[in-house]
Amino acid sequence: MILCTSLLLALVGTSSAFVSQSQATTRARSQCTSLQANIAVFGASGLTASECVYQALKDGDNVVGLTRNPSNLKVPKGSGGADAENPLVDEKLTLIGGDVTKMSDVEKAVFENDIDGVIVALGGKTSDVGDTMLTDGTNNIIAAMKDKGVKRLCVVTSIGAGDSKDQAPFAFKLLMMTVMKKIFTDKNNQEKAVEESGLEYCIVRPGGLTVDAPTGVINVIDGEAGSIPRADVAQFCLGAVKDPDFAYINKAPCISSVGGTSWVKDRSKAARGEM
Repeated sequence: MILCTSLLLALVGTSSAFVSQSQATTRARSQCTSLQANIAVFGASGLTASECVYQALKDGDNVVGLTRNPSNLKVPKGSGGADAENPLVDEKLTLIGGDVTKMSDVEKAVFENDIDGVIVALGGKTSDVGDTMLTDGTNNIIAAMKDKGVKRLCVVTSIGAGDSKDQAPFAFKLLMMTVMKKIFTDKNNQEKAVEESGLEYCIVRPGGLTVDAPTGVINVIDGEAGSIPRADVAQFCLGAVKDPDFAYINKAPCISSVGGTSWVKDRSKAARGEM
């Protein structure tokens, strides 16, 4: 497994007239050696997962990606610069077309490769993927990891999931209880499966996601989270599976790059990198 040294700088929490509670924040950065890691990324063509794939490849890692739609894997807009939106191909990338709810497909990613760590960044509308895809798929991944002896797992969920409900702003809480109720039921069950897995896990709960360029600033927030580029989320996830001394193992941190101010979910096409 690759060896990394995390430099964690504690910052003083802030408060405002709108957010009465103080916020303990941490700026996390990782400096890694040139040693190689083998990483499996599930949901590889998604906006956050593709950042994980791209950045890992840039670090010299070998990556195995599983996605329902391999042709959708593109160089991400956040980190990709002038190459953004081009097909993402690399000699160190093995891309598998498959369904995470099918154990045989999951095993192709884990069993047929010498995997050091796993990143799960699954997505999709429940109307397209079903009400329990996150939980069922993650349970398959956990079982395959245990059979193969892979211990390090990072799972991307969302602010508001699990015990972070009070960290979500009021407007987002309303969405969680209405139009997003099914997906948050699935996310909560997914988190529970991870917490009970016995693996070395990190559940990552990002604030409002954007496709902006990486800031290199990752704040671990105790209060309401601000926004964060998917590129910064990916950096945090890679640290979680590559750094043997990662500070948030067996924890579920909420992260943002922009302060700790309240945010409202941006559902615009721009937030998804679409015109």
